[in-house]
Amino acid sequence: MEGLSNEALTQVAAYFQALSEPTRLQILNLLRQKERNVGELAELCGYTSANISRHLALLTQRGLVARESRGNSAYYRIADTSIYRLCDLVCGNIARQFERTASSRAAFVTPVPRRARARRRRPQVLGQS
Repeated sequence: MEGLSNEALTQVAAYFQALSEPTRLQILNLLRQKERNVGELAELCGYTSANISRHLALLTQRGLVARESRGNSAYYRIADTSIYRLCDLVCGNIARQFERTASSRAAFVTPVPRRARARRRRPQVLGQS
């Protein structure tokens, strides 16, 4: 990003903004397997077709997916497969951060010694011995 103009940085930020919503990431993951239409994506994501269409419009605008009309349906596919390398890089980084954080937390946890279980006595009901 070194040497980029403010306008270019704004475009880079918009690209990353397209990736900042979990539903859009889910759509990209589903399109990784094969191209799909809005109805298929809506069903698989558990959202309405209108909601998925809005996400697809933004992903198309950012150049991440491509749209192709076939009869009465529009099919979407990944336009830039390098997005998966970027996502895999970020996911790997997050996993490493999680491992470091878990290791750090583990250093502060004091192991609880196992105690002998106290024998439980049944409560006596009045009138019974």
